[in-house]
Amino acid sequence: MSWGTELWDQFDNLEKHTQWGIDVLEKYIKFVKERTEIEISYAKQLRNLSKKYQPKKNSKEEEEYKYTSCKAFLATLNEMNDYAGQHEVISENMTSQITAELARFVQELKQERKSHFHDGRKAQQYIETFWKQLEASKRRFERDCKEADRAQQYFEKMDADINVTKADVEKARQQAQIRHQMAEDSKAEYSSILQKFNHDQREHYHTHIPNIFQKIQEMEERRIVRIGECMKTYAEVDRQVIPIIGKCLDGITKAAESIDQKNDSLLVIEAFKSGFEPPGDIDFEDFTQPMKRTVSESSLSNSRWDGKSEPKPGSKSKGKLWPFIKKNKLMSLLTSPHQPPPPPPASASPSAVPNGPQSPKQQKEPLSHRFNEFMISKPKIHCFRSLKRGLSLKLGGGPEDFSNLPPEQRRKKLQQKVDELNKEIQKEMDQRDALTKMKDVYIKNPQMGDAASVDHKLTELGQNMEKLQLEAQKFEGWLAEVEGRLPVRTEQSRRQSGMYDTQNTSAVNNCAQDRESPDGSYTEEPSQESEMKVPVTEFDDEFDDEEPLPTIGTCKALYTFEGQNEGTISVMEGEMLYVIEEDKGDGWTRIRRNEDEEGYVPTSYVEVYLDKNAKGAMTYI
Repeated sequence: MSWGTELWDQFDNLEKHTQWGIDVLEKYIKFVKERTEIEISYAKQLRNLSKKYQPKKNSKEEEEYKYTSCKAFLATLNEMNDYAGQHEVISENMTSQITAELARFVQELKQERKSHFHDGRKAQQYIETFWKQLEASKRRFERDCKEADRAQQYFEKMDADINVTKADVEKARQQAQIRHQMAEDSKAEYSSILQKFNHDQREHYHTHIPNIFQKIQEMEERRIVRIGECMKTYAEVDRQVIPIIGKCLDGITKAAESIDQKNDSLLVIEAFKSGFEPPGDIDFEDFTQPMKRTVSESSLSNSRWDGKSEPKPGSKSKGKLWPFIKKNKLMSLLTSPHQPPPPPPASASPSAVPNGPQSPKQQKEPLSHRFNEFMISKPKIHCFRSLKRGLSLKLGGGPEDFSNLPPEQRRKKLQQKVDELNKEIQKEMDQRDALTKMKDVYIKNPQMGDAASVDHKLTELGQNMEKLQLEAQKFEGWLAEVEGRLPVRTEQSRRQSGMYDTQNTSAVNNCAQDRESPDGSYTEEPSQESEMKVPVTEFDDEFDDEEPLPTIGTCKALYTFEGQNEGTISVMEGEMLYVIEEDKGDGWTRIRRNEDEEGYVPTSYVEVYLDKNAKGAMTYI
């Protein structure tokens, strides 16, 4: 079926239909373009989502990805990133293979359509003009025929009239002949134009218009075929990425199947294992004897009893409670005054009082009594070694030897540090070897470079390697201590550990030698099965090298105070001293005279001038 034969008279309708076809094509182009924008936006959102949940570098979150479940999640994020990339591929292919090609095709189609309909309109105008010319010739022939008839009738009338002269008759005859000749000429012209018009009309409707319409039909069919091909391409673009998307999904499935709950449980043990033994049983305390009660050093009884605590003969500590009790809090309870401070004297001069104000007599209280007060009160003083480590931890750092960590965690950190130093040493060695080879090349071929220019760098590398090796030896020594390859305790600490105290010094020894320190740290001395009882003075000597507490202000002694209890210090009236710990509400202020003398005095006996810039300082008298 041809549009030229079947639709020869539907020129206007064909023009509208072909315009509609181009509009459909442009609508499809717009649809594909919006689809590509959606794909790009979807890919961008997927990438942002994947990036949002990626672990941050050098953060605690990055350490969590050692677990298999977290590794699987990280693999899922990476696969989602690749998945987003395939959607970008879809967008790019649709843009290049469909949108751009169709846009170019539409422009060509518009030009071709315009040309075809221009030719058709031109042929139409030509036949219409020829038709008008034929009509004009016909009307002229008709008019000349009527005028010839009137001239003939006028001649006959004049010829029949006897009153008309012969000249008038002749004139009428000539006029009739002229009109008749004009009619003949018009007839011949009309006949000629009619024949030509019929010929051109046949050519128009049977040749020109069918050819033009046939071209328009072919153009429209190409448009239809092209849009069908683009729809196939649209599906094929999606189909091409399906295998890769399938691999992404297979990767997610494989990552999920790689999750090992047993391995994650072992990693938790490795991450948090302290290396301590669980606490042992608590000894029974017999309250039925009519005597001052005997308290086991490991007792946590809540009852209070005044008097001296004596260790049971042959009793041993069954276990330690340091993983659950902060050591510096225990030491604070053992060293700081527990009775309220004495009131200030009525007279401004100590001479008005016969013996002067006396510091409170602190009786030796049972260890369980101290533990009770530890559980319900805020400590006033920190353990010596733990104080330094606690402050460093609060400031965001930690001991260089990781002694703030439990044994197992310390061993891991030290091993990690040793490995890092060995890698740095190997890197420096590789650089040194490379520079040495370069120097040899320069010596053999001076034109390539100056061998002396490498000496400075070699010297610098040698110094760096020496520093790194010393650092590695230091950490290897600490690692050897942790792993038990080297003796941990010095001869002095062994001599100290041989001394015993009949009072509650076993608790003090636990504070000094237990591996757990107040903020989760531990000291180097491992606990032995038998209790090491060290006098408080010996314990203090062991930590003489610790940094003192910072001063937070100054104070002036208003009265003389004779510190007789452990933890207090004697002051003279008018003496100026340094304040290192303000009153916590118990009536005592911690002061320092010099690097070796510090202790507590009643707050009412001194006038305190706190430094406003000191942290937590309050101005009061």
